[in-house]
Order: sequence, then C-alpha cells, then structure tokens
Amino acid sequence: MAYDEVLAARIRDLVTGEETLDGHEVTEKKMFGGLGFLVGGHLAVAASGQGGLMVRIDPADSEDLLTSTSARPMEMRGREMSGWLRVDDADLRDEAGLASWVTRGTAYAASLPAK
Repeated sequence: MAYDEVLAARIRDLVTGEETLDGHEVTEKKMFGGLGFLVGGHLAVAASGQGGLMVRIDPADSEDLLTSTSARPMEMRGREMSGWLRVDDADLRDEAGLASWVTRGTAYAASLPAK
C-alpha cells in the first residue's frame, strides 16, 4: 500500500516554515513504504505506507501517551520501537489532531543534535 499523499501534503503544510524548528532543516524522504519528514536529519513524522502517521516522541512520554490517547506502539518486524507511536487515520481527520502529533514529533526531533 502506498502512503496517503493527502496526509503527506497536510503534514508538509504544517512543517513548511514552522518557527518552532529553530532553524533546523526540514527534508522529506521516502522510506518504509511511506514519506518521512526529517528535522535536522532525524525522522520526526511519516505518512505511513500502512496508513496513518508514525510519530517520533520522547521515550519518557510513551506510557502517558499510550494511556491517554488512542495511539499505539509502532512495531517493526514484530518488535515495538521505543520512542515511536502509530496514530490511525481516524485520529488525524481534523487539523488540530494532526497538528498536535506533528508538533510533538518535530519538536522532539528538533531537540536532538543535528546529524
């Protein structure tokens, strides 16, 4: 399944010219069957080839987000990936919902040392 190009365009609109990225370069890269958005060389969010959004988060926030949202752990090859969540399309329909996840992912990626 190809990634959702409409979702990718919505993400692009949110990260283009984003002031909170503190001058970090935002780039796009096709990966894992989806389209990833990198901040300072770190993958922040991606329109997933499996549908929905992959979001990079502070691993310390994982437990709270898993219990307070409908996000679930991201799995790759049957293993949960620490610091990554998967958000379903249903939770991304309105702009506020998408923006909150994109902001969370880009802010965390921007906090990491640039590659």
